[in-house]
Amino acid sequence: MSLVELFCHVDDFCQQWEMYSPQALTHTAGQRRRQPGLRASEIMTIVVHFHQSGYRHFKAYYCEYVQKHLQAEFPGLVSYARFVTLQQRVVFLLWAYAQTCCGSCSGIAFIDSTALRVCTNHRIGRHKVFAGLAQRGHCSLGWFYGFKLHLVINEHGQVLAFTLTPGNVDDRKPVLKLVKRLFGKLFGDKGYLSQSLFKQLWEQGVQLITGIRTKMKNYLMPLRDKLLLRKRYIIETINDQLKNQSQIEHSRHRSPINYVGNVVAGLLAYMHQPKKPAIHWSRRETKALVLVQ
Repeated sequence: MSLVELFCHVDDFCQQWEMYSPQALTHTAGQRRRQPGLRASEIMTIVVHFHQSGYRHFKAYYCEYVQKHLQAEFPGLVSYARFVTLQQRVVFLLWAYAQTCCGSCSGIAFIDSTALRVCTNHRIGRHKVFAGLAQRGHCSLGWFYGFKLHLVINEHGQVLAFTLTPGNVDDRKPVLKLVKRLFGKLFGDKGYLSQSLFKQLWEQGVQLITGIRTKMKNYLMPLRDKLLLRKRYIIETINDQLKNQSQIEHSRHRSPINYVGNVVAGLLAYMHQPKKPAIHWSRRETKALVLVQ
């Protein structure tokens, strides 16, 4: 998606938002604010476009690219320090806009969580930016200090739901909240094994399908479900893209609010990505499904 197309999408959302909450973009009760040179839609566009640009550091992107090459597109550009302050005003709008960009459920969904470290382990005792917010957690790669991003996607790679929790939150805790608007089958790893969770999801019209642990009793599974469970790598591929291409994980944050904005903007950059990881059936898998039917 080009910069112009991205701005049109964001600006349309902001105009609809202003119709229902005209004061939300410009004023906060009890606090005096001078009107910035950039509108909320322009700030949001720049923040999301950073994750599409390939730059590793936002300061380099803003100073070396935006201020030098996008002056005509954004005539009201402010200094870098001022822009960092303005970012905090649009974090809630970014979150709301991301909710409107989520895909639609087709009956097949994949769920997973990924660790977002805010510092290396040897700096945990000295870290102060996220004190009281970030927590120690454990994942397949070991212990970490930070947060967890929980994602639900469909077979086309579209994000259906997401949420952010401290690192010590159990993966099963936010599941019910994430699948409120879903139906059909939900595929997850062994970390989502829970008899009570399975029953609660079943009552909501969602069937939870996971692998089994080493000493658990085996059970029969339809071939289609078994093949789809093997396709769970699609969500792991998306997590890898979010971390390595969209830069949602790094240790340079100085504000919890801007941290949330950075994560959501990275998600938005992925949502607007024209080509997403999707399920592709091999000839052997297709033949096996045909024979079963």
